[in-house]
Amino acid sequence: MKLAIAQINCILGDLAGNSAKILAFAERARQQGAQLLLTPELSLCGYPPEDLLLRKGFYQACNQSLQKLARQVWGLSVLVGHPHEIDNKRYNAVSVLCDGKIVSTYYKHELPNDAVFDERRYFVPGESSCIFEIQGTKFGLGICADVWEEHVVQSVSAAGAKVLLVANASPYHIGKQELRYEIIRDRIARFGLTVIYANMVGGQDELVFDGASFAMDEQGVLTHQFVSFEESLGLIEFRDGKIIAGDRVSCLTDEESIYRALCLGVRDYVGKNGFSGVILGLSGGIDSALTLAIAVDALGADCVRAVMMPSPFTAQMSLDDAREMASSLAVHYDEISIKPLLDAYLASLHGLFEGRAQDTAEENIQARIRGNLLMALSNKFGSLVLTTGNKSEMAVGYCTLYGDMAGGFAVLKDISKTWVYRLAVFRNKLGRVIPERIISRPPSAELKPDQKDQDSLPSYDVLDGIMSLYVEQNLTIAEIGARGYAKEDVERVVKMIHASEYKRVQSPVGARITDRGFGKDWRFPVTVRYQDDY
Repeated sequence: MKLAIAQINCILGDLAGNSAKILAFAERARQQGAQLLLTPELSLCGYPPEDLLLRKGFYQACNQSLQKLARQVWGLSVLVGHPHEIDNKRYNAVSVLCDGKIVSTYYKHELPNDAVFDERRYFVPGESSCIFEIQGTKFGLGICADVWEEHVVQSVSAAGAKVLLVANASPYHIGKQELRYEIIRDRIARFGLTVIYANMVGGQDELVFDGASFAMDEQGVLTHQFVSFEESLGLIEFRDGKIIAGDRVSCLTDEESIYRALCLGVRDYVGKNGFSGVILGLSGGIDSALTLAIAVDALGADCVRAVMMPSPFTAQMSLDDAREMASSLAVHYDEISIKPLLDAYLASLHGLFEGRAQDTAEENIQARIRGNLLMALSNKFGSLVLTTGNKSEMAVGYCTLYGDMAGGFAVLKDISKTWVYRLAVFRNKLGRVIPERIISRPPSAELKPDQKDQDSLPSYDVLDGIMSLYVEQNLTIAEIGARGYAKEDVERVVKMIHASEYKRVQSPVGARITDRGFGKDWRFPVTVRYQDDY
């Protein structure tokens, strides 16, 4: 027999569109001889529906769509993920559709309630296994987190299944695929099942689903590995109940997977929300350069507008590099000097500021002028403003509210400064688009004469190392110090992280790339008097 995986990009809430896509993949699978098609977790409605799952009408609409979809499925079995309500209980479910009917339904047992997941807020856990047979092979069902717990896999094995089909909406972060392999191999070693792992692909707000669906045989050997960050129909053949090795694409490097995740996140956020294109401030610095490259690779040059807004402190090399990059990428490019606006602001505030030295107040005015100009262009032309700040800046507050933080999508929100440089080098290996001087020169906000980032911050290798250990790995201050970082650096960075919480809660959504970004999985109070033990 043949089994197919529909690695699809669902649009959350688009029940008709998602149903049509499932049917199209089912027809392709049927034409290629498949008897079974496995789709991702909550494929009917998209993932995660969040508080739509608190609305009774949403379940009613999903049920109507599922019934309609079932009536159109003929010639093979299709496994569809959907939310389901019965007896005033709500479940994360997968139903088996075949020959115009809903044959059986499985309810997810393990409901994750950590990191970016809130499933216990919405669902109750299922308790029963779902086993069915096609051409002599017994299949069992699981949904995403179910395979992370041994007892769920054990129950499937005990019920006589030889193949475990897992529907997933598993979001990407660095190293996630290796972690999936590790978990699945451990379950196979314990219970001897063949595992088919179908994962969603696409961007949904801050989450990026990488696809990368795969299969492993009962020995834990990877027999199939399908593409990452793209929709695909993967075919898997069984003979005498045994899986036959098939397509295995090469694994991506960290740089390639991160870059493709960022491109997919931008493409889907812009496209699924109906924006005509994007606009961003191009400064001649590394962050805006990388953001521009990602935007063009994601959307095409015709959908991208770059605006250089020089001030009296903008170096000529910044202007030259911005012009060169905009030209090499063939994007719409404008220059708007902010000097007249800055002069007007300072003249208006002169009486109030008189007698006080210039400081960050004057610097922030420049950033806010630029933010206002970008938002005006956004309003006039319907383009989404992309902010260009990185995770290092967001962590310690080296950013301006209503200035460089003003926008609709923060492309680099979960990308540290050191990773910004690595990704810029990676992108230039695909084709040089970022001028080398942008990569090699010391970073500067250029808001005052001869300014350098390290005038206000620790070196980025120190800052990023401490940030990663504290934010992403949740280490204590003492544990970070034991890794070789100076006590005063650790204390300084941690204090800056928490002092900047009020800024981050006002920042735009951005693609999550690490296993802990400043989004759904970082929930610190703004108003708090507790301090870690320094």
